[in-house]
Amino acid sequence: MSQMPDDTAADEPIHEPRLWRDNGWTARVIKNNDDDGWAVEMIRQGEPEPALVGPWTMGRDKKSPKPLDTSAFNTLVKTAHEVVRRHEQAQQALWHKELSVMTDTGRVKVTLDITPDEDDPYATLAAFDAEGGTIDSVRVAANFKLNAGSAEAWIAQGYGRPR
Repeated sequence: MSQMPDDTAADEPIHEPRLWRDNGWTARVIKNNDDDGWAVEMIRQGEPEPALVGPWTMGRDKKSPKPLDTSAFNTLVKTAHEVVRRHEQAQQALWHKELSVMTDTGRVKVTLDITPDEDDPYATLAAFDAEGGTIDSVRVAANFKLNAGSAEAWIAQGYGRPR
């Protein structure tokens, strides 16, 4: 099995039967730890962990893996990119909440953006008018629950630090 090349050649394409690197992605066919089969891992350049690990097809001899080729690599890149995109969307949904409430002065959009800092996680609660202008923003605990009631209470108290 091929060893991963050193970082000095990280941009150079590699097209080997069990190792392909091109366009910012590396596909490596590896022995499947769970059985006698093979798996393929897709790693995006610069990332420490694979974005995708999945089963890989056996070759004709039913012992060694089918070699990687251009078509398979392109399909793996497309699949891995989609997995990364869905993960990023899920992270964004987890760290950003948004809702609108009606007030006497019109619609106010309220957002909560969580900063998941390892030592000091926090969130920013912000209010925006109908034109997108900032009305106010305040730092709150990362576990602040944004819902229609908490947003309305924050607006009713004149913004500032929520109670």
